[in-house]
Amino acid sequence: MQSDSFRDLGLSPELLKAVEQMGFDTASPIQAATIPALISGKDVAGLSRTGSGKTAAFAIPAVECVDPKIKAPQVLMLCPTRELAVQVAGEVAKLAAFKRGVMELAIYGGASYGAQYRGLEDGAQIIAGTPGRIMDHLQRGSLRLDAIKMVILDEADRMLDMGFRDDIATILQQAPEKRQTAFFSATMPPAVEQLIKRYTSTPFWVRLETRAEAAPDIDQCYFEVGHGSRVGSLCRVLEATNLKFGIIFCSTKNAVDGVTEHLVAEGYQADRLHGDMSQAMRERVMRRFRERKLEFLVATDVAARGIDVDDIEVVLNYDLPRDPEDYVHRIGRTGRAGRSGRAISFVTPREMFALERIFRLTKIKIRRERMPTPAEAALKRTEVLVESVKTLIAAGEIHKSSSAAKALLAEGTAPETVIDALLHMLTHKRASAKPAAAHEEAPHRDEPPRNRTQRPHDSGERPRRSYPPYQSGRPANRDDSRPRPAREFAGPTRKPAFRKERS
Repeated sequence: MQSDSFRDLGLSPELLKAVEQMGFDTASPIQAATIPALISGKDVAGLSRTGSGKTAAFAIPAVECVDPKIKAPQVLMLCPTRELAVQVAGEVAKLAAFKRGVMELAIYGGASYGAQYRGLEDGAQIIAGTPGRIMDHLQRGSLRLDAIKMVILDEADRMLDMGFRDDIATILQQAPEKRQTAFFSATMPPAVEQLIKRYTSTPFWVRLETRAEAAPDIDQCYFEVGHGSRVGSLCRVLEATNLKFGIIFCSTKNAVDGVTEHLVAEGYQADRLHGDMSQAMRERVMRRFRERKLEFLVATDVAARGIDVDDIEVVLNYDLPRDPEDYVHRIGRTGRAGRSGRAISFVTPREMFALERIFRLTKIKIRRERMPTPAEAALKRTEVLVESVKTLIAAGEIHKSSSAAKALLAEGTAPETVIDALLHMLTHKRASAKPAAAHEEAPHRDEPPRNRTQRPHDSGERPRRSYPPYQSGRPANRDDSRPRPAREFAGPTRKPAFRKERS
């Protein structure tokens, strides 16, 4: 299936202008196959891997079918996570930039109801939201589906994994029968096929390769590590490969917190993303990541759904996912839009069976790499630092400090020795400049720390406390040498039985 020009897909001049402004020249295979089918009014079932451009594949027809004169929801897009709903709404806003009167609205949990109420009252025609918050608005009566023309389910497999099956069924049943329904998924489990069979009418199938073999630009490898040395192995690989921008996937929230704290302690600009964070914190972290103020984003599988950053350099699997199909979703975050990428996994001996399952799913042999030694990692750090110094000198961006340079060479020390000492300090003490937190800077203190004043006859050590000797509650004058009087046994004591009153 070849990529076509957007001008050959029957789009309106407003959509073509928006597409050109977004920098799209030709349509991807999923877009070239899906857009004409949705514009013609057909139901669609799309199977395509993450990063193939399926968001624009359904967002363009959605904007095209909206009537700006009708101030009511006409297109409903269901997404598994808040981040994906925001991303989809953002794409719709860009595509509808030149189509006056078309408004979009993101509806998701963790955000204020007030802004969502106002958006619905203003007449937003395209709604992108999570099933849970959509159900809340339906029950409150603030969202009506009478004018819905199209219902789109993005990441349908993930929504079912998250337990939204009943909510999805309720929403589809409340939508008008005469509507278009489109399912898009990176995998096609039986549960998704059942939904497609039940809620679509003779769908137009778009099947593109979703396995990892369909991503030849992603270099995949794994390192065999011990369970207790996983964090250290991660840092060593980052140093030896000089990776600067990527996502680290963990299976649990506790692992996300632990890895993030360790990376920050090592001097990396890293932050976390998982479900226990508030929506404001998640948006702040994602904004910093998109602006490349973070080197690494440590996230769970669920929270990372909807991350749409095209230039991610590497995806690191701190541990293997429980479901082999999640591996496809993870590595799809790199190598997007025709770019090359890397996928690195850390596997313990107990996880080798799970790795074999991934082999069977992806139909590709993920090569095994040798763990770099500490000496190799240190050598790579030195090489990177030397290259950075050369670049800085060539650019002429040096803040000259003649007094410091003269002080270092005052005692006749050779310049090579001074350089070696500085390189040693920079390469072995990276953590000395670590921030106080993942997203805050440590407060600056002008005054020196106060020392405890030393009193006379005080050695500076904390005095030892003296505790009184232990005394029991027995009388002090009791003579334990005398025999105790014998007790008379009066027979077993019987407790009165519980009698149930007769009615």
